[in-house]
Amino acid sequence: MPVIRELVVATKHQDAEDVVSLRLAAPEGGTLPAWQPGAHIELHLPSGRKRQYSLCGDPADRYRYRIAVRRIADGGGGSAEVHDGLGEGMRVAVTGPRNAFPFAAEAFLLLIAGGIGITPILPMAREAARRGLDWRLVHTGRSRGSMPFAAELAELAAAAPGRVSIRPDDESGVPEAAELLSLSPAAGAVYCCGPAPMIDGVRRAFGDSRASALHFERFAPAPITDGRPFELQLGDTGRVLPVPYDRSALDVLHEALPDLPFSCRQGFCGTCRVRVAHGHVDHRDRRLTATERAAGAMLPCVSRAPEGERLVLDV
Repeated sequence: MPVIRELVVATKHQDAEDVVSLRLAAPEGGTLPAWQPGAHIELHLPSGRKRQYSLCGDPADRYRYRIAVRRIADGGGGSAEVHDGLGEGMRVAVTGPRNAFPFAAEAFLLLIAGGIGITPILPMAREAARRGLDWRLVHTGRSRGSMPFAAELAELAAAAPGRVSIRPDDESGVPEAAELLSLSPAAGAVYCCGPAPMIDGVRRAFGDSRASALHFERFAPAPITDGRPFELQLGDTGRVLPVPYDRSALDVLHEALPDLPFSCRQGFCGTCRVRVAHGHVDHRDRRLTATERAAGAMLPCVSRAPEGERLVLDV
């Protein structure tokens, strides 16, 4: 089981429109577990919600973790709880850090961030600068006011002339993925984090670019690909829930079971795990082992069933 630590909100700061950053520290002032760029922690909020946020501070600071949270109106309430319910001096339970977006520090790099996607990318840029790598960073967003860490990015740009580009959509237009990828050094590795449309565009355009590798992290539910309708049965109650081709099993389950926990919605944290008592699962997660799958575990945020089949859940 992951170790749960109780941390205190040392500072809370408004970093952009609808974005607050929190620095979390051990109540007794002790050191925190080490982390590397790309890592995240999971907040266990007072409501019982669990949400994952990238660490965006300095890995050398062993006394504080920094996260940034954008308020999402239809995001399930977690971001609103951080914005409205967590204040300086309050305590919050945390697990992690874990890293599902590791930074390999390749010699040639292009770092692409969309909006709040700058959170894992900023520590990567600083690490690339520290190591003397050949890197470029481009940060896109709706407007300058909506893009967090403007002052820190300006400092980074001043220290590394020509390596940082800020691209607000209301000034430069929405950039094409091919345009972003053209900034990559030859044979460069691309790290991309942001909204799903941006990542999908970068993935489609990557094959025609001169970059050599693509790493990405989404800050949104994983898109449903090759979706087929199927059914979920809630245990012995006999209640059957249809899952259409364009919705996840988690979305449908959450309507029927509002207290069902979830976090990443991308198949790697394991928070939404349920047990399947009967039926064949089309596993699409990156978390469960073969043994866990054989025992009936399923992550309904991404996994499904073949068309027309019914999964009986032990819930």
